[in-house]
Amino acid sequence: MSHIALATLVVHDYDEAVSFYTGALGFELMEDTDRGDGSRWVVVRPRGSTGAGLLLARAKDEAQRASVGAQTGGRVGFFLHTEDFAGDHERMRAAGVRFLEEPRHEVYGSVAVFEDLYGNRWDLLQPA
Repeated sequence: MSHIALATLVVHDYDEAVSFYTGALGFELMEDTDRGDGSRWVVVRPRGSTGAGLLLARAKDEAQRASVGAQTGGRVGFFLHTEDFAGDHERMRAAGVRFLEEPRHEVYGSVAVFEDLYGNRWDLLQPA
């Protein structure tokens, strides 16, 4: 085994999720393929990244719909690294991203927790 390629993020709607991740967060849409059964294979990842991406998977039943926004039980579940914390923080705020705290400067780097459009918690993090 060499690396994790994708992590699934359950969403309510493909188009609203793509719009948020590519617009507010500045991710790239890597793939959007119709699977012929009403579902799509939708992959986004941070612009310029060669690492893992997110597979945006539309919830198919009540159990999956209930997990949207709560996939990690309210904990920070996703960590978005940046090389320009101040610039990305300001750009994301201007795009309407909801930050849950003011930026902190810790021993390990600069960090602020934000929520995606469904309430999943993320760290915006510039490692020290």
